[in-house]
Amino acid sequence: MAPRPEDARRLEQHLAHLRIERGLSANTLAAYRGDLTRYLEHLAGSGIALTAVRPHDISAWTQDLRTGADGGAPLAASSAARALAAVRGLHAFLDQERESATGDPARLAPTPARPRTLPHPISIEETERLIEAAGRPGTGILPEARALRDRALLEILYGLGARISEAIGLDIDDVDLSSRAALLHGKGDKQRVVPVGRFAAQALEAYLTRARPALAARGRGTPAIFLGIRGTRLTRQAAWAIVQSAASAAEIEREISPHTLRHSYATHLLHGGADVRTVQELLGHASVTTTQLYTQVTVDSLREAHAAAHPRARHGA
Repeated sequence: MAPRPEDARRLEQHLAHLRIERGLSANTLAAYRGDLTRYLEHLAGSGIALTAVRPHDISAWTQDLRTGADGGAPLAASSAARALAAVRGLHAFLDQERESATGDPARLAPTPARPRTLPHPISIEETERLIEAAGRPGTGILPEARALRDRALLEILYGLGARISEAIGLDIDDVDLSSRAALLHGKGDKQRVVPVGRFAAQALEAYLTRARPALAARGRGTPAIFLGIRGTRLTRQAAWAIVQSAASAAEIEREISPHTLRHSYATHLLHGGADVRTVQELLGHASVTTTQLYTQVTVDSLREAHAAAHPRARHGA
């Protein structure tokens, strides 16, 4: 059922506020519009006015999102949490504008627990195969330059534990190869300095001196380290394709993404004896709870090794 006209008007006012006052991007606004339109359609179908919503109405809708009982496609926990965040923002806006007869009901609606999924790292041997495969020249425009770039990109993703946005966001001035350090620009405009290991430094230096100039000559000048064939900053989609192409060339049959290398970086550090708090700082996690997911992976691998090797574990004693 279509939203009530007065509720649709309030949604437009809220979106205009987000665009003008908070400067949200067009993509973010489109996501908000989709989530909130679904919410208003649900309210209209339930005979509930937006300004008369109560906390239990929001909780019931959040549960329906997961199953699709509200009439839309079922959402994963992360998507449902995003939709709830949009609804919270809308009700806070209406309360601030004094348009709500029930205050801010979303403030009292409980946030559903989001299940934490364990990361899926690859082994050190698989990581080495992946990076080696990325460095093999292929076909097309500037194959040797692209191979040096691709290897450097994977060395940065794995050697620094960088998110894909942090890797492609690196500028020339963000890396000091003499001191083996890099400045990563993380989530929420947070920055952190991380060490650059020997292999990553060598791969990056080879790319910067022997390959980047040829790529840069195809563009109009940019401080970005990683460039595409048009000489502009490498896109997220292109970086994904580079990783997946290397995984195919390395004959790694499981699904591989740029984040797999970040997962593997953290897991291999912990396997090597690194402290959880140190890994937290290196990854740029706001909470150590997030980093502790990797300790669970480590414990699971130790449990498997114990079950396979210990005489009493083997015999079920």
